[in-house]
Amino acid sequence: MTSVSANDAAASARKPARKVPFWKKREDFLIGSIAVILFLLLWEVAVAQGWIKPLFVSAPSRIFKALMAMIADGSIWRDLGVSGMEFGLGYGLAVIVGIPLGILMGWYRRFNAVLDPFVSALYATPRIALVPLIIIWFGIDLPAKVAIIFLSTVFPILVSTITGVRTIDRDFIKVARSFGASDRQLFMTVALPSSVPMLLTGLRLGLGHALIGIVVGEMLGASAGIGYMMSVAGATFQTDRVMVGLLIIAGSGMLLTELLRIIERRFESWRVDTRR
Repeated sequence: MTSVSANDAAASARKPARKVPFWKKREDFLIGSIAVILFLLLWEVAVAQGWIKPLFVSAPSRIFKALMAMIADGSIWRDLGVSGMEFGLGYGLAVIVGIPLGILMGWYRRFNAVLDPFVSALYATPRIALVPLIIIWFGIDLPAKVAIIFLSTVFPILVSTITGVRTIDRDFIKVARSFGASDRQLFMTVALPSSVPMLLTGLRLGLGHALIGIVVGEMLGASAGIGYMMSVAGATFQTDRVMVGLLIIAGSGMLLTELLRIIERRFESWRVDTRR
C-alpha cells in the first residue's frame, strides 16, 4: 500500500504543471481594456445622439482629430517638452530632498522634533496658497514652475518616508541587536530596507501631486506647456484641445504610476495578493 502511494506521488510529481490560459494571466488588463472601450463607445454615442453637448466634453473622435492636428503642426511637442522638463526637475528635486530628509527625521528623534512643526505646517497648507509668493520670488519662468512642483511633491514623499522608518517591526530590531549589530549596521540592513515599501508609496503619491503642480503652475502664468495649452483652449472654448491636454496628463500619470508599481512589486513580492 505504501509502495503504491509512493509511486502515485512520484508520478504526480513528474506531471507537467497545468498551463494557465492567456486570458487568465491577463484577466485584469482585459477587463480594464473592455471597460475603457465600452466607456468610449458610450461617450461617442451620447454626443452623436445629442444627449451631451460637444461644447462641454467634446467627443472621442473629435479629441483624436484635435490631437492629430496638433501633432501635424508640431504645436504639441513644444508644450510636451516644456512640461516634461518642469516635471523632471521638480519631481527629481523632491525625491533628492524628501527621501534623505524623511529617513533622518524618522531615525533621529531629536532631529524630527526640530523639523516636525515646520513640516506639519507646510504639509497642511494648500500649495495653491503659496503660488502668489512663488511668483513674487521667481517670476513666471521655469524656476517658478519647478518650485510649485517641488512643493507639491516633496511633502507626500517626506511624510511617507518618515512613516516607513518609524514603523519598522520591533522584532527585526531585537534580532539585529541580539547579533551585535551596530547602529550603522541596524540602519543599513534593517531600517532602510524595511522603509522601502512606504518610500515607494510616497513616490506614487508625489507623482500625482507633481502632475497637479504642472497644470496649476502653467495655468496661473506661463508661455508654453500642457497646462498653458489647456488654459488658452478653455478661454477660446476649444473643448477638444482641453480634453487632449487632460488625457495627456492622465495618460502620463498612469504610465509613470504603473512603472512605480512594477518597482514596488519587486520589493513586496512576499505579500499575498488577496484580490478576486
